Amino acid sequence: MTFKYTLLLVFVLAGITTSAQEKVPAEMPDTNFHIYLLMGQSNMAGRGKVEGAFLERSHERVLVLNKRKEWVGARNPLHFDKPKVAGVGPGLTFGIKMAKANPDVRIGLVPCAVGGTSINLWQAGAFDKVTKTHPYDDALVRIKEAMKTGVVKGIIWHQGESDSRPGASETWLKKLAVLVDHIRQETGNDSLAFVAGELGRYKENYQSINREMERLPDVIPFSVVVSSRGLRHKGDGTHFNSPSARKLGKRFARAMRKLTTRQ
Repeated sequence: MTFKYTLLLVFVLAGITTSAQEKVPAEMPDTNFHIYLLMGQSNMAGRGKVEGAFLERSHERVLVLNKRKEWVGARNPLHFDKPKVAGVGPGLTFGIKMAKANPDVRIGLVPCAVGGTSINLWQAGAFDKVTKTHPYDDALVRIKEAMKTGVVKGIIWHQGESDSRPGASETWLKKLAVLVDHIRQETGNDSLAFVAGELGRYKENYQSINREMERLPDVIPFSVVVSSRGLRHKGDGTHFNSPSARKLGKRFARAMRKLTTRQ
């Protein structure tokens, strides 16, 4: 074999190696890192007091995607939509229960809720003047970031207080179905589990949304509604107190496990 031929062969092989390296995919998401999206308004974000046991509550296998899009150990409060009032919501208890139910996985929570948002603000391009955020668009950025490291398994949703009035509650469910469909398209899972929580039963006008929720499983496939029976507000007539938020988190987890087991 001549020197010239050998040199040519070296260059060809080097080119093949380089091409192969360029085609090697980036590190694949960890299939044992189960991600759940926390979406809705203030009762999902949490407004319960962060004190006592709620201050220290955590789990070594439960992480949260923080405001800087970093995975860190999950502690209350999870959300940062309104830092001065963010508190205990259902998310952390939900995550801990999901982790305990499956010791072989880590749980990643992606806080996306924004207090005070109507369903109209959960569409592409919608801007919330109060928080100066784009609830849907911002959530989508966080969801895509989370998908780089894990697999999205489901959504827990609590919202509707801002739509619990004539003229809004009647179209709420239809708009929610569109939102869920969009999130499923973005995650590439048309059967992504969706669990919605009833609004507090302590306020009469909230029941207009709860009545709409009765139809939710028929309108949105692979979904279930969890009850708010027995849950109490923290004294403001609107937001769940910390023990009630914890109970709701447990209900979300039970429903999510049953829903994903059936799939």
